[in-house]
Amino acid sequence: MASIIESKRRIIKLSVDDVLNIVREYQKLTHESCCYEHTREILAKHSLFIPEDV
Repeated sequence: MASIIESKRRIIKLSVDDVLNIVREYQKLTHESCCYEHTREILAKHSLFIPEDV
C-alpha cells in the first residue's frame, strides 16, 4: 500500500504491488492507443487510484 511521507513536500512511497497495479491498469486502458497524444486522451478520461496505508 502507498504511504505518504510528510516533509517539505508530500511524497508518496509506492509498494511493488502498487506499481504493478498501476502498470496493469495503464495497459488495460491504453492497449489500443496509437500514439502519445491518444494515450494522453485515454488517460485524461480515467482516474487511477491507489490505496493509502493509514
